[in-house]
Amino acid sequence: MTTQYENRTTGQRTAGSTGNVLSIIAIVLGVVSIVFFPIVFGVIGLVLAVIAKFVRHERLSGVALVVSAAGLVLGMILGAVVASA
Repeated sequence: MTTQYENRTTGQRTAGSTGNVLSIIAIVLGVVSIVFFPIVFGVIGLVLAVIAKFVRHERLSGVALVVSAAGLVLGMILGAVVASA
């Protein structure tokens, strides 16, 4: 079955499309950074999300940016609260 706009069969990917791999990894690191080492995991998640957004143009990169940034901030706040208690 071919699409109406291109000469490729439906379901085939182009050579450059790789999915949302970096975005998903960034989302997972953002969630993990809430509890464990927010400086490390949150920053790595942000870097991967930025690469996913501006270099690879992945669909979930906006979500990854928000989750990584929120995980970084919430993890630091949680760490400060726990350290002061």
